[in-house]
Amino acid sequence: MNKEQIQNEIMNGQAALGIEFGSTRIKAVLVATDFSTIAVGSHEWENKLENGVWTYSLEDIWSGVQDAYRNMADQVNIEYGTVIRNLSSIGFAAMMHGYMAFDKGGNLLVPFRTWRNAITGQAASQLTELFDFNIPQRWSIAHLFQAILNQEAHVKDIDFMTTLAGYVHWQVTGEKVLGVGDASGVFPIDSNTVDYDEGMLNKFNELKSVQQYHWTLRDILPTVKSAGEEAGRLTDEGAKLLDPSGLLVGGAVAAAPEGDAGTGMVATNSVKQRTANVSAGTSAFAMIVLEKALSQAHEDIDMVTTPDGSAVAMVHANNSSSEINAWARMFKQFAQAIGVELSANDLYGALFRSVLDARPDAGGLLSYGYHSGENITGVNEGRPLFVRTPNAEFNLPNLMRMHLYSAFGAVKIGLDILKQEDVVMDSVVAQGGIFNTPVVGQKILAAVMDAPVTLMTNAGEGGPWGMAILSQYVTMREAGESLADFLENRVFANQDSTTMAPDPVDVAGFEEFMVRYKDGIAIEKAAIDAISDEPVVATVEEDEIHVGELEAARV
Repeated sequence: MNKEQIQNEIMNGQAALGIEFGSTRIKAVLVATDFSTIAVGSHEWENKLENGVWTYSLEDIWSGVQDAYRNMADQVNIEYGTVIRNLSSIGFAAMMHGYMAFDKGGNLLVPFRTWRNAITGQAASQLTELFDFNIPQRWSIAHLFQAILNQEAHVKDIDFMTTLAGYVHWQVTGEKVLGVGDASGVFPIDSNTVDYDEGMLNKFNELKSVQQYHWTLRDILPTVKSAGEEAGRLTDEGAKLLDPSGLLVGGAVAAAPEGDAGTGMVATNSVKQRTANVSAGTSAFAMIVLEKALSQAHEDIDMVTTPDGSAVAMVHANNSSSEINAWARMFKQFAQAIGVELSANDLYGALFRSVLDARPDAGGLLSYGYHSGENITGVNEGRPLFVRTPNAEFNLPNLMRMHLYSAFGAVKIGLDILKQEDVVMDSVVAQGGIFNTPVVGQKILAAVMDAPVTLMTNAGEGGPWGMAILSQYVTMREAGESLADFLENRVFANQDSTTMAPDPVDVAGFEEFMVRYKDGIAIEKAAIDAISDEPVVATVEEDEIHVGELEAARV
């Protein structure tokens, strides 16, 4: 599509907008009717540890999205000489899970509790036993039940609870809904009904500790919507929340708000059964769309869904690239100390390319890049730890390979469980800043997955682009056209991609590293007792360009 055609689409209100709230970046992506990216705007933000809870303020949510939208609109004005007044469709996505509870007046009852918190262990354990279904600590229902167990006063006043994406969507459309993918991180979903599991809802409501309240669970949960269903329209008031200048007006068709897992699946064309995708940024997760149910519940496997309701096994690790960024920042400081200024691309490119000269097992080095607790390995607080023996081969190539291996260490533990369940993957698509340097990240992930890994070039804006595509699926799909067909035959029909098969030497080297990784977890836990001050607080500077936020999704 040429510049004049894009300009006409903007002026005629035919473009779609996707906005995603990642853990370190809010990003707005404007998309044309041929699914190409028109303009991108972003805003850096960071969570704060307040009274032992990781949170973002409501003020930061709205000032951040307004800044991201303004940056995107400014780019449109500069490149196309026009302003955005109307949109065809719009969609909001955000990091999944967490807890936002509101009273009848729409007031937030307690500060937003994000996915990063590991404070619901008692609730998660009890609910997992009650449902015979894994309920991770991140899930919204775990946060709610923990508040009940803690006898928190606000619970009696709850009128509505939702996720970050659901909150923003509610404010700009007036609709209390969630896409099924995001809803699957709130409460278990029945893929047959594409709704909350009725039997589990009843079990929860029958708990004596729950019956003291005036509400039942379904009363306070958002309505579940599947991909392709209209989920309201942008109101004029909602438009002003996004664009205080008043140029943008309401009317755009809204897709149901989704989680970053769902938008990642869309952005990688991974919604069919036996497809998989891996996202790596501040956190990391691998998702495989299942063709059959798992034989049993596993505490390290989240059961979520695609945006159209198919069952997905997800391995989610709270930590991935933050420690890589911390070391990169130190190397940049050294370069500055000797009078050399390095761009992010030059810095990360040099560090990542050194990996190609490393020993396959990373030379005996070991690292845990835990800037927050890690549920899979049972570590409750963040303690980045680097360990080596005196005779280990400590050099730059091995150091960087070690960090890349460690970024997927916790994920690998979950993947091994799925391997025992005979879960089959026909394809694996990767996204995230770790893969920006050609070959290196892709080569490492192929060793981790022991499967070919594909990188796509036409989904470079990741999650928010995927959310815009979901909104276009609402307005552009044909009768009976499935989401998988829409993506395969229209969105990704002319995709450019590269695929890399695993190197057996790398696979063996990573397996050797994982023996050390699993054996050393006790050392990591001991570090928490030995270093008893506050957990290390990850800041936005740790998650800068290139690797940073999971945004080609959490992402």
